[in-house]
Amino acid sequence: MIPGSHGSHLESADLETASDDYASRFGGEVGAWFLEVQSRTILGLLRGCPANATILDVGGGHAQVAPALVQAGYQVVVVGSGPSSGVRLQSWLDSGRCRFEVANLNALPYDDRAFDAVVCVRLLPHSVDWPRLIGELCRVSRYVVVVDYPSIRSVNIVSHRLFSLKKRIEGNTRPFRLFHPRQIRDAFERHGFTVGAERPQFLFPMVLHRWSNSAGLARLMEVPGRLLGITRWIGSPVIIRADRTDPPPPASHHTSSLLSSS
Repeated sequence: MIPGSHGSHLESADLETASDDYASRFGGEVGAWFLEVQSRTILGLLRGCPANATILDVGGGHAQVAPALVQAGYQVVVVGSGPSSGVRLQSWLDSGRCRFEVANLNALPYDDRAFDAVVCVRLLPHSVDWPRLIGELCRVSRYVVVVDYPSIRSVNIVSHRLFSLKKRIEGNTRPFRLFHPRQIRDAFERHGFTVGAERPQFLFPMVLHRWSNSAGLARLMEVPGRLLGITRWIGSPVIIRADRTDPPPPASHHTSSLLSSS
C-alpha cells in the first residue's frame, strides 16, 4: 500500500502502465484472459450508451481499454501525462481510430461535461491525489464514470505481507493503495455521482493465476466463487460504474438510456 498525498503533484503513474515492461504482465494466455474479463466487464457497464458516444480514457495509454471501446463503436480520446504514454496506441492513432492527447490528469483541459462517459483503469491505486482525480473524472463526464480499484475487502488485506512474494513472481510489481467500497462511493457522491454497479473481477489474487500459467486452470478456480456469490462480496479488482445524479443540460441530444445503470 502507498500513503496518500495531496497538493499540486502531477499524476504520472500512467507512464509506468503504458510501458512495455508493464504490458509484459499481461502477456501469455493468463494475461489475455485478464484483459478479456476486464474489457467484457467495462463494455457491460457502458451498455446503454449510444453507439457513437464520446468517451475519454484517462491514463489509458496501456491500450487495455481503448481498442475495445473503439471496436464497440465509441468515439475515443485517450489522455496521458506524457508523450511516451501514447506509444502503445500508435497503430490506432495512425489509422485515426482514436485520439491521444497529453495533459495534467489532475487538471484535465476539457470543459465540464465534455464527454458522454469517462473511463479510468489502472490509475486510481497509484494516484498521487486520488480524490482530486475522481473529481476531475466526474467534472468532464456528462453521464457516466467507470473506474477500477483494488478492494480492501479481499485477500488484498494481507497484500503488504505478501508483497515480497508477489514481486518475486511478477518481477515488476509496485506498491498500490487499497480502497474500501465506501471510500469510493463517498468520493463520487461528493461530485454528484452515485455508484450504481460494482463488478469484482476475481476471487483469487491475480498473482496466483499468473503463477499457475494456465488460463484454463484460472477460469476453473474462479467458477465456485462466482456461483456461490463469494466473488461478488470479496472479489478484486472491482470495476464500478457511477452515474451523474443531477439532470443533463436541456440542449443534450443524447437519449435517456445513457442515464440508466447496467
